[in-house]
Amino acid sequence: MAGFLSRLFGKSQTPDPIVEIEPLPLSVPSPIAAIGDIHGCATLASKLVATLHTDHPNAQLLFVGDYIDRGEESRQVIEMLMEMPEATCLMGNHERMCLDFLDAPEERGARWLRNGGLQTIASYGVSGTQTEMTKMRDALALAMGDTVINWLANRPLYAKFGTLYAIHAGADPARPIEEQGEKPLIWGHPQFRKQPRLDGHWIVHGHTIVDQPLIEGSRVSIDTGAYATGRLTAAVFSGGDVEFTQSHR
Repeated sequence: MAGFLSRLFGKSQTPDPIVEIEPLPLSVPSPIAAIGDIHGCATLASKLVATLHTDHPNAQLLFVGDYIDRGEESRQVIEMLMEMPEATCLMGNHERMCLDFLDAPEERGARWLRNGGLQTIASYGVSGTQTEMTKMRDALALAMGDTVINWLANRPLYAKFGTLYAIHAGADPARPIEEQGEKPLIWGHPQFRKQPRLDGHWIVHGHTIVDQPLIEGSRVSIDTGAYATGRLTAAVFSGGDVEFTQSHR
């Protein structure tokens, strides 16, 4: 009866307690170097990759997305990454916004341009003063070419190495990564930082800027705002260890 009356009169009930999940031991089968959001900073990226090749020559390179926008060298970043077929390059929300602009410029162009897209189109020699979004899209698509556009469109949403997942933003901690769609993985999920993953796996991600690379529970944050701070960060995973390294402007 009490439960019925509570529901009838809208009285709040005590929420279920958050279950504390102990993360699995961090373990990757071979060294992985995960590099944070580059955002058009090709010079920083080249320096960091050179350092990683020297200090961790056996580490597989992985980039967590957001290669374009904000910085001035988006074209150079894409060209650099496309020349590294051995690297894993994930989809970021800025790549998605660019692709949305190319697909539907009048409906989706303004959002991308407000969030750094102007720097990307400028890196391809396209003027950002066009008043017609469709003409700007046509010029950018011609400058990029099908090979680049197809490369952007085919970026995976995640990669898995032992007990470590690499994604761009966040993820629903209550659902398997493989069962989640694009939105939580490239834009984030409201519960990502509030509760541990139910499967106990580790996550390395970018998207959310931190002052310094951060390990919080089983979440490893590596977006140190390269375009604004001049610091690009990599997290090198080897066995159960994590080591951070940076390049500086």
